Amino acid sequence: MQWFEALILGLIQGLTEFLPVSSSGHLELGRHLLGVETTENLRFTVVVHGATVLSTLVVFRRDIAQLLIGLFQFKWNDETKYIARIILSMVPIAIVGLFFKDYVEELFDSENILLIVGLMLLVTALLLGFSYFRKTGHRNIGYGDAFIIGLAQTIAVVPGISRSGSTIATGLLLGNKRSEVARFSFLMVLIPIIGENILSLIKTDVPAVQMGGHIDTGVLFIGFLAAFVSGLLACKWMIDIVKRGKLIYFAIYCAIVGTMAIVGAL
Repeated sequence: MQWFEALILGLIQGLTEFLPVSSSGHLELGRHLLGVETTENLRFTVVVHGATVLSTLVVFRRDIAQLLIGLFQFKWNDETKYIARIILSMVPIAIVGLFFKDYVEELFDSENILLIVGLMLLVTALLLGFSYFRKTGHRNIGYGDAFIIGLAQTIAVVPGISRSGSTIATGLLLGNKRSEVARFSFLMVLIPIIGENILSLIKTDVPAVQMGGHIDTGVLFIGFLAAFVSGLLACKWMIDIVKRGKLIYFAIYCAIVGTMAIVGAL
């Protein structure tokens, strides 16, 4: 992998991890267009995902600090209740990650990956479109809502389904406040993303990980920096977009790119 390829893929990862357009789908499209095979380069995947996790921690540092302070008061307060809802939302994706990860990975190895990505981008477009026409809700996210949003997150394991798009759209369709949905959607994915990377490392031979697909350290740094900076900007941007209810533009974008991917796959 060359430095400019790492730069492009890092930018794609950072932007699409938070924008509702599917990071996995766009990475597959980027790899196809660049002719880069990064599925064997586990270290690069872990590095760019780690960069987006770090950008989330930076954006929500005050929220996370407040939650931790409340947690270590060892009381059933607003912070511990919020953490409990986050944990509840992670149950569905944890089950998928532990028991169905191999089946999910088969999708990425499919010869029809571009067709799958294209079709699922159309599904993402529909979800975003439905949420756009939903009247602004005024509810806070409850335990039932948290679990349903967690279920929505599980469909995002399919390449082309946006993780942020599916969770935010579901939260809005349930009638929750826009600002609450954006905050909850980004905080709930931190542990699953970290856990996903750890599982990938565990299931991979140590020598292969150490070799990292022969990617130069400088190339890894460029990928990390690109993913972190673009993720930082995209995360802040996405919060504002959700508050202003402008998801319809991403629905149109996903529909166009999905259609192009389908045409290219046929």
